[in-house]
Amino acid sequence: MPRHDPITSLPFADTPAIAHARFSIGEVVRHRLFDFRGVIFDVDPVFANTDEWYEAIPEAARPRKDQPFYHLLAENMESSYVAYVSQQNLVPDESDEPIDHPAISGLFTDFADGRYALRREHRH
Repeated sequence: MPRHDPITSLPFADTPAIAHARFSIGEVVRHRLFDFRGVIFDVDPVFANTDEWYEAIPEAARPRKDQPFYHLLAENMESSYVAYVSQQNLVPDESDEPIDHPAISGLFTDFADGRYALRREHRH
């Protein structure tokens, strides 16, 4: 029998389980399908971008919304930019090479063992 909210008497909605983040802030990752890599500077536990952004992704390639999404300081061979990527499309970067992004020094300090240390003033 479904449980009910004691205030509204409505049944509680079945909430899907939220996947745990596999990657952490400061970790260098690579996109699974596209040729870019980046350092994670923020994590959303589930999709938190606009519907327009989501709908612009071809339906066959659209990731599920019920997974962590990562904000990356990203780079490819041509440029540096900020990317928003689903967990299913990221893999660890094994190159042990730093990211060449102009915003790195504002958020992170040292690069060692394939990851960046978050600046003290940005820690919670």
